[in-house]
Amino acid sequence: MNKAWWKESVIYQIYPRSFNDSNGDGIGDINGITEKIPYLSELGIDVIWLSPVYKSPNDDNGYDISDYRDIMDEFGTMLDFDIMLSKAHGHGIKIMMDLVVNHSSDEHDWFRESRKSKDNPYRDYYIWKKTDNGEPPTNWGAAFGGSVWEYDEQTSEFYLHLFSKKQPDLNWENPVLRNEVYEMMRFWLDKGIDGFRMDVINFISKDSSYPQGEIREGHKYGDGSKYYMNGPRIHEFLQEMNKEVLSQYDTITVGEMPGVTVEEGKLYTGDDRSELNMVFHFEHVGLGDGRFGKWDPHPWRLTELKEIFNKWQKGLEKGGWNSLYWSNHDQPRAISRWGNDSEEHRVTSGKMIATCLHLMQGTPYIYQGEEIGMTNVKFDNINDYRDIETLNAYRDLTSDSLTHDKIFKGIHERSRDNARTPVQWDASPNAGFTDGTPWINVNPNYEKINAEAAVKDEDSIFHYYKKLIQLRKQNEVIVYGTFDLVMEGDEQIFAFTRTLGGDQLLVICNFSNCTPIFKLPGNVRYTSKQLLISNLTADENEPIEEFPLMPYEARVYRLKK
Repeated sequence: MNKAWWKESVIYQIYPRSFNDSNGDGIGDINGITEKIPYLSELGIDVIWLSPVYKSPNDDNGYDISDYRDIMDEFGTMLDFDIMLSKAHGHGIKIMMDLVVNHSSDEHDWFRESRKSKDNPYRDYYIWKKTDNGEPPTNWGAAFGGSVWEYDEQTSEFYLHLFSKKQPDLNWENPVLRNEVYEMMRFWLDKGIDGFRMDVINFISKDSSYPQGEIREGHKYGDGSKYYMNGPRIHEFLQEMNKEVLSQYDTITVGEMPGVTVEEGKLYTGDDRSELNMVFHFEHVGLGDGRFGKWDPHPWRLTELKEIFNKWQKGLEKGGWNSLYWSNHDQPRAISRWGNDSEEHRVTSGKMIATCLHLMQGTPYIYQGEEIGMTNVKFDNINDYRDIETLNAYRDLTSDSLTHDKIFKGIHERSRDNARTPVQWDASPNAGFTDGTPWINVNPNYEKINAEAAVKDEDSIFHYYKKLIQLRKQNEVIVYGTFDLVMEGDEQIFAFTRTLGGDQLLVICNFSNCTPIFKLPGNVRYTSKQLLISNLTADENEPIEEFPLMPYEARVYRLKK
């Protein structure tokens, strides 16, 4: 196993708009992040993944960039950024920026020029198509609703946008465009940042023949994903990016890759491939998706979750590397999705899912607020939501597919705004996030669930995360040990071993509110054991051959052979 600092790190994602507001305008900002670096240092994290802070008209909350080399006014200035970077580095924390180069904003100078005329030098920075019948070139549907093609009257052609019509896709077939991207990456790396999380990076290579997509029952548009996910030149483009930019710096890189398979993951992250360090796959977060995706969720089984994690753990065991995450800015809150956010079980289940994730092989990611056990929010009114995906889904699906109550059940369980309510810092008005009016309402449970209370309480989720991070730094087996699933068919217990040489850990997690019996498999043998961490009081001397688990209990043992 090749050792690397980014394999040994724990990463904390900050969604700046919702993290901490320093100037009372209701929007989180860079100075607000700088204020909280000592808090993150106490938690023990190594890297901050910073969601976009670039200039943007905010059609998709910063993922529509109008200037890659400047800071959004609402977030502050480049000087503010430099101060934050310096303070983070002073605390031993690295900064990983979001790289959004599948698309830009339609307000970027490149696109403004591109749409002026067909012979403009910037025309080929984007993907333009003409049709004889005035119909879109393909039937593909966009991620945020509608067609992926937008007709532009100025030149009587369509441009491609896989997301919002204000997010035109960049044309990676154009080497001049690619060089612009590489120059921009060097700009930030030379400034001192430590790497990139790459937004939907496996979408940048499209099938240039643009075939029609399959239209599934109940859908108006075709599914074009197989023609732009993991496209024909994707590995060539990433290897070029690595050669031109990444290989010249000591970076951390992770690619967000919807639709990526384990086999593709090996290619993207292989030690000998010169592409990326790790990828985000989406298999587990898609569990329970119904006919209309996440908007009509269905129950899922623990065996399905275990099968997905096991496939990726074993698949990338030799030569690749996993990203480990329960939640991010696009996913619901971890406890609400994977644990139990009731008052009775929130803390215990929050610690349990943290144990399960942080003890697997890969680099763990903590999403802001996860470390204090923040939960989903249940706004009653659609006007309280801000996310373009949520608002469009409500508009489109309530008109002809789902009832108001059904879509609201999906929104309450899966909307991206669950992750985007402000971080709950204390019990003061607006959870200490802002002195003004927050851009999105604070979750009403902030008086009980907040960072100040969690830091003061030695038995809180915060202190449990802190302990998990310390254990990772002290035990090489947690980083580099092999993963082997035990009790594979059990629908309540997620258990596995981690093994490195003579060092072995046994991880036992109860994902249910029942009291199932754990039975030690015959092939796991030991002469002595040590309880390394547990989320409930456990008797160190209790035999582990067979014992009952309390609801959402988690234990980790070191086994001596």
